[in-house]
Amino acid sequence: MKIDAIILRELHVPLVRPFETSFGVTSNRRILLAEVRSEGLTGWGECTAGEHPFFSAESTDSAWQVLLNELGPMLAASTPEHGGDCPRIFKLVRGNRMAKATLENAIWDIEAQRERVSLSRLLGGVRDVIACGVSIGIQASIAELMTLIERELAAGYQRIKLKCKPGWDLEVFEKVRSRWPEIMLSCDANSAYKLKDVDHLVQFEAFDLLMIEQPLWYDDFFYHSLLQKRLQTSVCLDESIHNRRDALAAIEMESCKIINIKLGRVGGFSEAIAVHNAAEERGVPVWCGGMLEAGIGRSHNIALSSLENFSLPGDVSASRRYWREDIVEPEIEVSSAGEITIPDAPGRGYQVRADLVEKLTVRKEQIRAFELVG
Repeated sequence: MKIDAIILRELHVPLVRPFETSFGVTSNRRILLAEVRSEGLTGWGECTAGEHPFFSAESTDSAWQVLLNELGPMLAASTPEHGGDCPRIFKLVRGNRMAKATLENAIWDIEAQRERVSLSRLLGGVRDVIACGVSIGIQASIAELMTLIERELAAGYQRIKLKCKPGWDLEVFEKVRSRWPEIMLSCDANSAYKLKDVDHLVQFEAFDLLMIEQPLWYDDFFYHSLLQKRLQTSVCLDESIHNRRDALAAIEMESCKIINIKLGRVGGFSEAIAVHNAAEERGVPVWCGGMLEAGIGRSHNIALSSLENFSLPGDVSASRRYWREDIVEPEIEVSSAGEITIPDAPGRGYQVRADLVEKLTVRKEQIRAFELVG
């Protein structure tokens, strides 16, 4: 396909309510979008990097520079046949996976439109609906948390994930599990604990958790493997898994029993599929994690979650949980059964609201292929 133009935008969008993890509090999102035009078709990608390099080494500002000065020109000067060509096109740039995913996912979107199939089917998806869970941040009080959980359960969500950290864990789990003994419950530490906390983490066993997500260091396999040997509860790795090789290493070392796949963290659809396949071949279930995405990133997560081994409810929830207005239409909705129906229209299945995108844009740069070739 011939790349006619790449347009980068930064949007500023307030969250409906602040979202707190062990990293800190997010109240407003700076969202980077890439609009890629090719032969009359338009694909969109959303960068999931945070405002600060806390979850990963990337941030909104670093991703902008890499997209504008490195990856954008590389893609504009190439003629990819399909989304799977992007890792080769971008191979000179090390890391920067969230920036790479922004452009690669847009190319997969264009390919699906060109082939007149849904993005989920192009990826190899087999599901018509996906099961949804929610991630609930650290709250000002346990009473406030209980109110939020009650609301999300009433909305039909099939799994509740609680952000946790030292001082916001055992008492919280005890209160929640006492009130709702049967719900599917998990926790996510975002690397908030250390090896000295292992005996403390073993106490999580009492609460019948689906998994304990990334309790130790963000770049670790070894110590997670020691922890997993102490636990019946499954350890889930998130930040540690950047590619298929990482997934294979973690599985071989028995560092986890579940893997969270995030499109941005692994660099786009190509590597996400590779991680999915490696885990599936070894009997390790996966699920799709969220990064406070707006509708474009959320639509990509929906498509990815349609693959066979996404057997656990993911963090793919309704638009209204985060945004007063989403940048796609129709807005993403979750049924009372806690499910999202996979769109069957060509491409991502959700139309971008160009007027709202333009209204929310605070900076914009355009790269044209003919300006970069040669």
